[in-house]
Amino acid sequence: MLVLITDYGWHDPYVGQMKALLAGLAPGTTVIDLLHTVPDFNAHAGAHLLAALCRDLPAGTVVLAVVDPGVGGPREAVVVEADGRYYVGPDNGLLSLVAGRAQITRTWRIHWRADNCSDSFHGRDLFAPIAAWIATGNFPDDKLTPVDGLQVRFDTAELPRILYIDHYGNAWSGIRGGVAEAGANIEVKGQILPWRRVFIEAGKGEAFWHVNSSGLVEIAVNRGSAAEKLGLKVGDLVRLSGSPDSQLH
Repeated sequence: MLVLITDYGWHDPYVGQMKALLAGLAPGTTVIDLLHTVPDFNAHAGAHLLAALCRDLPAGTVVLAVVDPGVGGPREAVVVEADGRYYVGPDNGLLSLVAGRAQITRTWRIHWRADNCSDSFHGRDLFAPIAAWIATGNFPDDKLTPVDGLQVRFDTAELPRILYIDHYGNAWSGIRGGVAEAGANIEVKGQILPWRRVFIEAGKGEAFWHVNSSGLVEIAVNRGSAAEKLGLKVGDLVRLSGSPDSQLH
């Protein structure tokens, strides 16, 4: 199985171009569009989303992850094996949380370049072929160099900021649910929000927080948009009000 996570969006040709190449190199392989709306250019948010969304993928899954504002520059291209899953993408921090939180990892630098490799579209011309070969069982040893680890590594601790807003207006934070105890309050944009287990336990139009299905603290409004009601945007600070972790920033 091949899983795609990018900041390419759906309105441009980039996802289609990449999937067309994958179809040619890995015919019959299941390709899952997991997320193509990672906040633009934001590898830090992407790293936390990647770690949350891929935590339950089966062993052997190949994840093609591209949030790559430094494409064509000096950043390396890498493959990371983390707890039995393979991740292909740029060495710009995007893969560092899955690597840093894994019990077993291996890392390779991609030294191969196709003759027609675009300087500005490594997602299609570099990462996609490598991911396709791994997914079809043809691990490209001749195109990879083993290395000790990633060059760019983000802190693997919680990220107490808004990192994603879905189309409902629910705001995902980079705080994992196990850190925030049920019943605690969350503070965002100067407002203190109560905990609710699920949406139906909140009043209509009430803002609250809960642990979403991806295991992250999410700020939501029952039958409404938390982003609109609270004026939230990606990057806004989230605090665990009155808790030992409230100084996270």
